[in-house]
Amino acid sequence: MKVRTVYDILNEISPFEYQEEWDNSGLNVGDYNQDIEKIYISLDIDDGVIEEIEPNSLLITHHPLIFRGIKKVIPNRFSTKYLISLIQKNCALIAMHTNFDKTHLNHYFATKVLGLEGDEEEFVFYSDVFMDFDELVKLVKEKMDLNILKVVKANDFVKKVAVTTGAGMSLLDNIKADCFLTGDIKYHEAMDAKSRGISLIDIGHYESEKYFVDALKDALRDVEIEIIKTNSKNPFSLI
Repeated sequence: MKVRTVYDILNEISPFEYQEEWDNSGLNVGDYNQDIEKIYISLDIDDGVIEEIEPNSLLITHHPLIFRGIKKVIPNRFSTKYLISLIQKNCALIAMHTNFDKTHLNHYFATKVLGLEGDEEEFVFYSDVFMDFDELVKLVKEKMDLNILKVVKANDFVKKVAVTTGAGMSLLDNIKADCFLTGDIKYHEAMDAKSRGISLIDIGHYESEKYFVDALKDALRDVEIEIIKTNSKNPFSLI
């Protein structure tokens, strides 16, 4: 199968034109006319993913490998290190980032993982929950299989939640809910949200976006080529 064939299928599932202006979704490495034998899906690239993928394969990740201009291709940075490895293995790379956030990932995480019902507005999924904040925290812990969550409790009761996977605090000004679930929450962002009466539950960047693998595999279920789910490891540990 050609890279172009898979690219066109992905473009139908989640059009690349939906990506944000600053994003770099699409073909990051390889050639559209390149023949591939297998497809691997991962949130990111790390040493384990590079070791697992076989030569002449296509790797589809959520986050692009290349965001900024590259002046030197030497293995001392994240992007160039794995760029070299992919080229050595003759593997192509396609990223499905903000376009897939809008069309699939937030909805998949909110409905399939958390079990919520609601509606989506671009990067934000809204759901009417009507439950105690502590009960909501317990629900999120159970659904995400987490022992610890960092939270900001502005109110005891939650009527509506907003959900954005990854890092969504830049959207705070537009949030129309009394509790926001997102990742990578900073100290001053937490202070700001609390002053507005918006509770926060930090669902983590990796922890909330690792479901990209399942969401995309499900979307590609009719593609007639072997698709292998792999995943990069969370760089953070709790000790």
